[in-house]
Amino acid sequence: MEYKISPSLMCMSLIDIKQQLEVLNRRADMLHIDIMDGHYVKNITLSPFFIEQIRPHTPLILDVHMMVENPADFIEPIARAGADFICPHAETINRDAFRIINQIRSLGKKVGVVLNPATPVEYIQHYIHLLDKITVMTVDPGYAGQPFIPEMLGKIAQLRDLKQQKGYRYLIEIDGSCNLRTYQDLMGAGAEVLIVGSSGLFTLDNDLDVAWDKMLDQMRQARHAA
Repeated sequence: MEYKISPSLMCMSLIDIKQQLEVLNRRADMLHIDIMDGHYVKNITLSPFFIEQIRPHTPLILDVHMMVENPADFIEPIARAGADFICPHAETINRDAFRIINQIRSLGKKVGVVLNPATPVEYIQHYIHLLDKITVMTVDPGYAGQPFIPEMLGKIAQLRDLKQQKGYRYLIEIDGSCNLRTYQDLMGAGAEVLIVGSSGLFTLDNDLDVAWDKMLDQMRQARHAA
């Protein structure tokens, strides 16, 4: 199968953002944007304003990962800014999951949820059929460059099997340490969208086109071995 590649813009060089965005527009399938509020996780990164600024400069799908305590406060600004996927953490919408899903859908956006490493698939069982994408965190959220948590391979396989058995439509996306050391295991488990960041793309070469070619070569090797 063909895997979708979603570079994490948190990891790109903001000094070279125009040049790097031109490369990504030619080569990526979608762009991953992290929104952090400094409360759900301690870090603070990109914002709805960032989405608004880059939206006119890319035709790609903008996939927004909301690491925020109160997703309802951010959904409309993120939608207005030009997001395509809006993806809160499942742990933050337990009280009003159906209302949040309906709100995102009413704004014409696709609905995703994100599962932390310690959160089981069963946590979202009552609305899994409504989702367009499920993101499995293979590191604890909040910071780039963390080590891969191998126990997540079982969760990915569980989502793959559920999708096949029930005919669900969600994409299975992986966030965290997608790189040469993990591609083979992730592909074998059922990953469909790979979010690439520091170790998977941006540190492979100073020239992003060259880095992209190196990443593709690593993925091809993993695909043949999987």
